[in-house]
Amino acid sequence: MNTLKMLLAFAKDRRGVTALEYGLIAALIAAVIITGVSAVGTNLGALFTSISSHLQ
Repeated sequence: MNTLKMLLAFAKDRRGVTALEYGLIAALIAAVIITGVSAVGTNLGALFTSISSHLQ
């Protein structure tokens, strides 16, 4: 009976849900930042290659 009460109390606790939501938001923000940085890095590499070929 005590175990059942603990499971019901755990099911009513919303702190874990909030932590999960914050974790998902952080993962989404990290994915957007990684995508943006890789796109800028690719374009920057092409720019440096272009500048290097014009200098020679």
